[in-house]
Amino acid sequence: ILPLPKEYNGALPNGDRGRRKSRFALYKRPKANGVKPSTVHVISTPQASKAISCKGQHSISYTLSRNQTVVVEYTHDKDTDMFQVGRSTESPIDFVVTDTISGSQNNDEAQITQSTISRFACRIVCDRNEPYTARIFAAGFDSSKNIFLGEKAAKWKNPDGHMDGLTTNGVLVMHPRGGFTEESQPGVWREISVCGDVYTLRETRSAQQRGKLVESETNVLQDGSLIDLCGATLLWRTADGLFHTPTQKHIEALRQEINAARPQCPVGLNTLAFPSINRKDVVEEKQPWAYLSCGHVHGYHNWGHRSDTEANERECPMCRTVGPYVPLWLGCEAGFYVDAGPPTHAFTPCGHVCSEKSAKYWSQIPLPHGTHAFHAACPFCATQLVGEQNCIKLIFQGPVD
Repeated sequence: ILPLPKEYNGALPNGDRGRRKSRFALYKRPKANGVKPSTVHVISTPQASKAISCKGQHSISYTLSRNQTVVVEYTHDKDTDMFQVGRSTESPIDFVVTDTISGSQNNDEAQITQSTISRFACRIVCDRNEPYTARIFAAGFDSSKNIFLGEKAAKWKNPDGHMDGLTTNGVLVMHPRGGFTEESQPGVWREISVCGDVYTLRETRSAQQRGKLVESETNVLQDGSLIDLCGATLLWRTADGLFHTPTQKHIEALRQEINAARPQCPVGLNTLAFPSINRKDVVEEKQPWAYLSCGHVHGYHNWGHRSDTEANERECPMCRTVGPYVPLWLGCEAGFYVDAGPPTHAFTPCGHVCSEKSAKYWSQIPLPHGTHAFHAACPFCATQLVGEQNCIKLIFQGPVD
């Protein structure tokens, strides 16, 4: 699982620590910890409901009214492993996620915003036997092994009699069409219920009325599936998918290859070079910069300002096009690349560089933003994309000698 952005182009600001990581790998557990529904109780008093929830078994409580709660007990499942994702740092959570802060926000702004990610957001249940199918369910079991859907939560009884519901801000999933490959196309965002059924989106993120059941689709995760937890978006990659993905070594080789071609600033005629992947925070002297309206790559210079108010609006000396002028950074997270092509395109307006097909794929993905909006964003820094195509082909000048 890879959080978007790969917290700041490849790493968390404070490094990977414990269960708060910039990538999370799922392995077969030494002992199965999966659970499956078993006994259903209809309870008329809160005390009886608490007594069942405290039996040490996993359970899901659906509060229908003050006088009626349906408690579904879960029993051990020797054939599955369960992994839980959420904002809570309590022990039932295997993967602690924090809010995705776009590249344009600083840490002060980030701390003011109250998180919309659920403390126990979702659970992923994997078969312990081949083909190791992974399924996603909304909500996770808390420290008391309980999932509690209160009176105001969207919940219902299905025609077959089993209870189901949605979490406050929902768990959304998008499976790309054509897998996670060069031919991939964006899929349709759906909402996953507590029992793993697939629904169309609600009118607003936390509306009490559920969407329509999509019977033709399942909660099985595929290579390239996106999971949105309302404040953080995760990319699911399969072992087979990652086997066909470029490696960190390959991206480093592409960086060295582009630098070996000795691209030059067409004005200053100085040689440009992408900094090493370890130095992706500090703008270096040889750093390539680009005008994002036309794609011409230059070294840094301080001319071409069009106005005092728009500090970043510059006029390209090559073609006179006016637009943002930014340093270029190589996108470091290999898991976001749909192919192994050379780094030829930059996202606008952040300047992260990757292959053409990867740039075009992410440029057309509508990522959930806040509680009701969708927009394309750079996978490496979460900055909202702008411009006609959301990305631009870079025009490098080779050495004149």
